[in-house]
Order: sequence, then C-alpha cells, then structure tokens
Amino acid sequence: MIFISFILFTGFVAFYATYQLRKDQLSTKDGYFLGGRSLTGIVIAGSLLLTNISTEHLVGMNGSSYRNGAIIIAWEVTSALALVIGALYFAPRYLKMGLTTIPEFLEKRFDGLTRTLVALLLIISFVATLLPIVLYTGALNIEAIFDISNLLNISKSQGIWVTILIVGTIGAIYAIFGGLKMVAYTDTINGFGLLVAGLLVPILALLSIGNGNLFHGLGEVFENSPEKFNVISHESGVGEGARSAILPFEVLFTGLMVNQIYFWTMHQSIIQRVLGAVSLKEAQKGLLFTGLLKILVPLIIVLPGLIAFYYFGESFYDNPDSVYPELVKKVMPFWLTGFFVAVMMGAILSTFNSALNSAATVFSLGIYKRYISKESSNQKLVRIGKWTSFLLAVFAIGIAPFVANAPDGLYQLLQQLNGIFFIPIASVITAGFLFPKVSAFGAKVGLGFGLVFYVLLYYVLEVNLHFVHIWGIEFVLNIGIMHLASMYRPTKERFSIQDANVLDLKPWKYAKPFSLFLVLFTVILYFVLGNV
Repeated sequence: MIFISFILFTGFVAFYATYQLRKDQLSTKDGYFLGGRSLTGIVIAGSLLLTNISTEHLVGMNGSSYRNGAIIIAWEVTSALALVIGALYFAPRYLKMGLTTIPEFLEKRFDGLTRTLVALLLIISFVATLLPIVLYTGALNIEAIFDISNLLNISKSQGIWVTILIVGTIGAIYAIFGGLKMVAYTDTINGFGLLVAGLLVPILALLSIGNGNLFHGLGEVFENSPEKFNVISHESGVGEGARSAILPFEVLFTGLMVNQIYFWTMHQSIIQRVLGAVSLKEAQKGLLFTGLLKILVPLIIVLPGLIAFYYFGESFYDNPDSVYPELVKKVMPFWLTGFFVAVMMGAILSTFNSALNSAATVFSLGIYKRYISKESSNQKLVRIGKWTSFLLAVFAIGIAPFVANAPDGLYQLLQQLNGIFFIPIASVITAGFLFPKVSAFGAKVGLGFGLVFYVLLYYVLEVNLHFVHIWGIEFVLNIGIMHLASMYRPTKERFSIQDANVLDLKPWKYAKPFSLFLVLFTVILYFVLGNV
C-alpha cells in the first residue's frame, strides 16, 4: 500500500508536468533556462516555496526546534521582510534589464571578471553546501520511514547511500530534460502536497495528544515545555558560549537580514523564477504570496519539533536530525505513509533540481559562452547546460554521505557554510545598486576580502562570536573596503539601468498594501510569541 500511494502521486506529478510542457520550446535559451518567461504568480510562489523548503528544513529545522525551541523561526518569518524588498525594489529592476542570471547584472554594473568570479562562487556553493545536504537529509528521511536497509538487507549507511543515488538520479533527470518550467510545474503540485502532508503531522499528533481536541493537544504540548515556545533567546551570541548559541535575538539586527535579503532577492536559484515571470505584476504576486507562506510555514518545520519533545523528551538530543522521521512514523497512518514519502521526494527533487538548473544557467551563459565558445547557438548552450547539470549531480551524490553528524544539526551546518559565499556576493550586488562610486576594482577587492574574513574568523581563529554576527560585521566591512579600493581605482562612468523591453513592467496594484500587511504580521508575531 505504501509503495502504491508513493508511485501514484509521484507518477501524477511527472505526468502533469510533462503534459504542461508538451508544446514548449525547450531548445531555446529562454525556453530552457527561464521557462519561456511565462511563469505566473501562483507557479512562482509554489516553486519558490519548494525550492526553499526541502528535507533540510523538515529534518534539520524540526530537529533544531526539538532541541532549541521556537527561536529558530527567525530563519523563516523574517524571510517575509526580504520578500517585500524583493517585490518592491529588486524585481522591477531585474525585469527592466531583462536579466537571465544575477551575475549578468554584475557584468553590466562592473565588468566581466566580476561576473565570472561570482558565477564560480555560486556554482561552488551549490556543489559544496546545498546539494549534498539536501540529498543527505532526504535520504535520512526516506531510509527512516521506508527502512530501505532492511528491505535490501544491507547496513543503514549503505541504505542511505542507495537512497542518495536514486534520489539524485531522478532529480538530475528532471533538471536535465525539463529545464526551469518542468521544475516550476512539479514544484507547484509538490508544494500543495507538502502543505497538506506537512500540516497532517502536527494536526494528527495534536489530535492524538488532546484526545480529539486540537487546541487541547497544543495546550498539553505547551504546558510540557512552555520555554520552548518563546521566540526570543536570552543568549547574546557574544562572549563565552557564543559559538554554541543557536540563534540569539540580536542577530536579527546584525547579519540575519543581510542573509535573508541576499537569499530572497539575489540568489540565483530563487530569483530565477522571478526572472522567468510573464510580467512584473506576476513576479510581485509570486514573491509576496511566498512571503505569506513563509510566515505560516513554521507550522510544518518548527511545531513538529516541539511536539516531538513532548513525545520523546531528550531521547534524541545527541541526534536531533532523527527526531522528525520518528515523529512521522509515530503519528502518520500506515496508508498515508507512501503519499508522505512521495511529497518528501518532491521537496528533495525541487531544491535539488532548482540548484542544478541554476548552476547550469550560470555556467552556460556566464562562463561557457563568455570564455569557451562565444558564438554558441541556443541549442548548444542548452546542451552544455544539460551536461553541467549531469556533472554537478554526480559530484553532489558523491559528497552527500559525508555531511552526516553535524554538531548543531544539518540546517545549522548549511547556514554556517552558506556564510562563506552569501555575504561577499550580497555586499557586491548591494554596492552595485546602492553605491554608484564603487568601481569594478572595488567590487573584486570586497569579494576577496569577504571570503577570507569569514573563513579566517569562524574556522581558523574560531572567535567567540555567533556566525550571524560575523556576517553583519563582514557586510559592513566589505562595503567600506569596496569604497576605499574604489578611491584607488575609481569607476569611469556612472551606471544606469536600461529598459530591455522584454515584458510588461506594470506593477501589481496590491503590491504595497500586501507588503504592509506582511511587515505588520511579522512584527505582531514576534511581539506575541516573544512574550510567551
């Protein structure tokens, strides 16, 4: 029964996406890499959510909330603020320029070498951090629920290897043969499935705890450990014990928002959906609808961890990434397990496919066409993109099993590693938009300084400071360093955004009111839960 429901849902998603793509021209550059610039708001929102939410969230964040409490919702709810900035400021400018990749903006603003350096950093970050962790957490979840190792009569570690190989192969096939539009359509269906299946876990658990009364069950969980529901940590992330403080409240005012703005407004795998929008109106809808979903998504990726603490106590404190699969097995009816695993598979594939497609886009258009074959046809660029996806998938599959046993959990490991790449790139793109005096030379100096600064402070010197605080310090220093370097080699001409006349730039009439609603919602949520 499990396998039947798994195959039925997975098969339906594949059939639906293939049917929707039957008339699309995937041999062209825009068709393959940007979905033919035809994505609507709902498709963008579904794809953005699934690109972001994967098993590293379901497994990693629930494991972290189980151990550390609700303070980690900052990673989610503050995303709404970044998405507002993306909808009102960045999207109109990106779409006016008719960009295909974010590094393409850096060439227009600075020079080709800046574009290439950032493109290489993006590709390295995909292979070294995101792809392996997504594959490993996905395999961990599927192994725990399906018990692959027992089915095949092999060890648990071998079962995880086999699962990584299967999931990685399926994901690569989607990304290689379907392009961005295939990824976006499968994301939309899987996104709906994720919301349903993800909400079922806490709902079924709370109904069981409350003897059929959902709110009574929530009250029981709260009374068991009320301190875990508070979203404001009393640790500062500075001084003794700072490196072990999971997410101090003060990071919201240092590096956290820098990270959020980068991820939701500048990161290629996210913003590529916006660049593929049919109009500015639909791009803004997609970004702002995603902001609302991100405020609500802690019900799926934080609340189950708090419920797990009610059930299991401190039994999984040494291995919190195992707690979510155990909770699913405990509360999910047997006949629904196959559907749940199919949705988990969809979440894994979504993030994996998106990263592969984005990396292929960046390499094909930013590196191959620029340095290797300037006269490449659209068909050849698409072919190179497919080969890039294949090779990166092979590397990610090979690295994935080695990310196990992260001391603070896999999600925290992902964020720590992301800091190596995200903040230097964020500072350069921010300077490109906001500081016209920063030159191409200044941008490259800032990029190099940022990379060395974070690695030196966090991994070599091991300063007693939370890594998100380091992000904030690094960002400010990067901006300063870029200005100083630009005084030595100033920019020769002032950059201005030119309209590429690619699509309709009329904004969504409800963009500003909806944005205000999201900001107020976020502030009120923190005020309420901060006083628990």
